[in-house]
Amino acid sequence: MAEKTKFEDIIDELKQKTAGFDASNYLGFLAIQITLKDLKKVFYIEVRDGKLSIEPYEYNDRHANIIMSSANFIKMINGKLNKELAFATGKLKIEGDIGRASELSNLFAKK
Repeated sequence: MAEKTKFEDIIDELKQKTAGFDASNYLGFLAIQITLKDLKKVFYIEVRDGKLSIEPYEYNDRHANIIMSSANFIKMINGKLNKELAFATGKLKIEGDIGRASELSNLFAKK
């Protein structure tokens, strides 16, 4: 059996943290790609008609792309890195619609 990569561990951790997440009140469509620049890997988080999906693929029709290191992403999802501070200090970059990227963090904040 092949050993999991750090990237797969990150995806698994994020899926565990969002298991049971209720997005039923979000009836629109939101697609945010996450680029982990040090690993040269991407994945996306999509909310469509109240369902949350996290998949290790590029999303061409995304609203925004969040770019950061894997270490800072892990800190952020574990509450050890403030997203606003990360953005202000260049640890987190956003390409595309910043407002739509904020919708994702607002959804997670309601959990």
